[in-house]
Amino acid sequence: MTTKPDILCIGSVLWDVIGRSKSSMRQGSDVPGRITQLPGGVALNIAMTLRRFDLRPALLSAVGRDPDGDQLIAEVDAMGLICDYLYRSADLPTDRYMAVEGANGLIAAIADAHSLEAAGAKILTPLQDGTLGDTSSPYSGMIALDGNLTLSLLNNIASDPLFANADLRVAPASPGKAERLRPFLDQSRATLYVNLEEASTLCQRSFETAAGAAQGLLDRGAARALVTDGGNAAAEADASGLRQATPPQVLVARVTGAGDTFMAAHMSAELRDADPQAALEQALQAAARYVSGETAH
Repeated sequence: MTTKPDILCIGSVLWDVIGRSKSSMRQGSDVPGRITQLPGGVALNIAMTLRRFDLRPALLSAVGRDPDGDQLIAEVDAMGLICDYLYRSADLPTDRYMAVEGANGLIAAIADAHSLEAAGAKILTPLQDGTLGDTSSPYSGMIALDGNLTLSLLNNIASDPLFANADLRVAPASPGKAERLRPFLDQSRATLYVNLEEASTLCQRSFETAAGAAQGLLDRGAARALVTDGGNAAAEADASGLRQATPPQVLVARVTGAGDTFMAAHMSAELRDADPQAALEQALQAAARYVSGETAH
């Protein structure tokens, strides 16, 4: 019998191939370092963090019926995540993300999520066929959704009655995909998790602070927004007001996955009924531990 999930994570589930060097880097740099391959993707990173908080998330995504896909699901299943609802395609390869990080942060990254995009609405079948919900009884729990889906599919989700009862939490996969979240400004039905650059892209204007960006997103139609700005103060804004908190100062050992960790920690805190200010502070502390390398990937 399938374990009932505490939360759904919809979006990218793939292999992260990360090259890290202790040296500062620029375009054309050729330096020694380490290259690792680990389970990743925005939806999976969020799910893994939720699992560390003793929650049981289920994944809705596309994974190929290839050796890479079989190995990925075996590792994810061993973590205690629910893989029963994944769409497995014989025609689509398992997606990958490749990044290079130096002592001065992320240098470059390429996200190959073409299989997820090609699968489209097929990954949402469990929410339509009665497995997790249907039109007469929509899923009513918390959902983490990432911007690796196509703009067309995200636009449909923003207005689809299947998501009308859900507590929908949305994050872009990267600054380059932030514009895909515009449907959720139009519908005002989701909590947005973005960084300062992504907020500026969504609002089509520059912001100096996370507080200004969070308020700017509300002014553009967001129901609720949380904005991070690296080691600077983060902010949350909704109809009840504006909250701010500053993350702990740590030595940066990695950056890929930090935003996903922040989002998952915040969701976990709220599921445990933390008040808004405490939830924001707990999320920043979790992200700082991750960035410092204290928390395992």
